[in-house]
Amino acid sequence: MEGFTACFAGLADPRTGNAARHDLLELLLIALCTVLCGGENAVDMAEFARAKEEFLRGFLKLKNGLPSHDTFSRVFRLLDPEQFRAGFQRFMARFGETCGGVIAIDGKVLRRSFDTASALSPLHMVSAWGCDQRLVLGQIATDAKSNEITAVPKLLAMLSLKGAIVTADALNCQRDIARLIVDRGGDYALALKGNQGTLHADASAFMDDPQRPATPSHTTVDADHGRIETRTGTVSTDIGWLQEDHQWPGLAAIGKLTRIRQTAAKTTAETAYYLLSAPLSAERFAAVVRSHWGVENALHWVLDVVMNEDQARNRLDNGPQNLAVLRHIALNLLRRETSKGSLRGKLKRAGWRDDFLAKLIAQI
Repeated sequence: MEGFTACFAGLADPRTGNAARHDLLELLLIALCTVLCGGENAVDMAEFARAKEEFLRGFLKLKNGLPSHDTFSRVFRLLDPEQFRAGFQRFMARFGETCGGVIAIDGKVLRRSFDTASALSPLHMVSAWGCDQRLVLGQIATDAKSNEITAVPKLLAMLSLKGAIVTADALNCQRDIARLIVDRGGDYALALKGNQGTLHADASAFMDDPQRPATPSHTTVDADHGRIETRTGTVSTDIGWLQEDHQWPGLAAIGKLTRIRQTAAKTTAETAYYLLSAPLSAERFAAVVRSHWGVENALHWVLDVVMNEDQARNRLDNGPQNLAVLRHIALNLLRRETSKGSLRGKLKRAGWRDDFLAKLIAQI
């Protein structure tokens, strides 16, 4: 409990009067334990508290008994999301994790968080995923994908980027974002598409030119799930002419990645281009680009399929954002626990075994 208190002690309790009779930090810890056991919403939190009262009283006072589902719902609706997010950053600092390696920036829509009656669009969470650590390093919320461009600089400002390579999709291939990454001591590998029209045209024409002097390339072949995928990465540092025309912040190289996927039914090919602030080798470039997709497979897919986030129906006030952060805390705790087994298996084990649940929350 001491570690949890150290992370979230600065939270202002939004409740007043008799509504505040249950301790705020105790409520949040019960909610976290619920999510660690596979629970999803306020009703689950109240049911968990009743089922695990003896376990909870081992480290919580619960002076006014067990909270109801309305209490949990009210707390997450009213809790200041910026303060809760700041608590998450302190929680990550306790892990002592640096933000080195590859940091993938990507957004995810919580599909059922829209509210038709209030004309509110679904919540869009932009996350920083540590590809090497396999942890959520930070997150920020926006109400539309179009606002992701303005949210990403705020997210990057929360992180220590020195020595890290930041990857992002073409939407976030923006001059201001590139400049911020370089100014904060990091490097970038930004996907380049048509939203940077003339820059994309010039880079792709140069990398596709058969008369261009040969540069080292790196090819990998993977066969799995009934398909064969061949990836070839090429990097060129001969970009003086390109930088003279476009003046892109920190640009040191451009990369080209070709993916050929073969199945029994068909063969498809895809080519992608990247702006790089460091002269990566072709092998390192291919590895960095591939690791970016860990944010989809190891974060977004897990949140939707294992933790059922896509079906979460929290819509009111700050509830969707605060519960999304709570899921990130739970996911990081599950990832940090080193015993063998899938994440789904760990959720079940936490629900079945009090000692395993205690081990998870003791990491804070």
